[in-house]
Amino acid sequence: MQQLNLNTLLDVIGELFSDEISIGITNTKEYVYYRPSKRVDLKIHPGYPIKQGTIAYKALQSEQKASEFIQKEVFGIPYHGMAVPYHQEGKLAGTVLAIYPAFTEGKSVVTVKTADGWKPIPFQSVKYIEVKDRKTYIYADNFFGLNKTTLQEFEYILPRDLFIRCHRSFIVNVHHIKDIFPDTHSTFILEMNNGARIPVSQSYSSYFRKLLGF
Repeated sequence: MQQLNLNTLLDVIGELFSDEISIGITNTKEYVYYRPSKRVDLKIHPGYPIKQGTIAYKALQSEQKASEFIQKEVFGIPYHGMAVPYHQEGKLAGTVLAIYPAFTEGKSVVTVKTADGWKPIPFQSVKYIEVKDRKTYIYADNFFGLNKTTLQEFEYILPRDLFIRCHRSFIVNVHHIKDIFPDTHSTFILEMNNGARIPVSQSYSSYFRKLLGF
């Protein structure tokens, strides 16, 4: 049997985990493997140095399993992480880590800028969110407005049972999808219940189908 190289083997092992978990491996100085998930991507790569304050750094310093919440200041997004150190020939050699998205609890509205001030929109009333011309637009019933939060940050704020990222420019509320139509190259078009048509890009189509069960 042909021997698998290490990266191929790790990619296969990664398939055993949830699509929401990123997997990484480090030596004592840098990352040697990283497999991002659809929900959380720290934008690191093999050769990326281990930053102070990260979960990998904490595990290396303590030489024990580390599991905790990491603030957004480290990588630009908050995350929950778990890192386990490993040894070779009795010496500390690196860590294996799992990165989980950090979901904010307790918040139930998106506050939108209006001409006169701000308007809080309940999560369930938000139909979809779009980034256009570097601005984030919130669409609700007969209303849309601006919010300063990025689409990537919204992925960690919004509840998973309502919202799905379907494109680099869109997050949709699944409760407001009226119909799903096939499009070219394994992609889809979503018709929302307000008449808007939103693309599901190829990079998100498999994840989208898995979450919606079709």
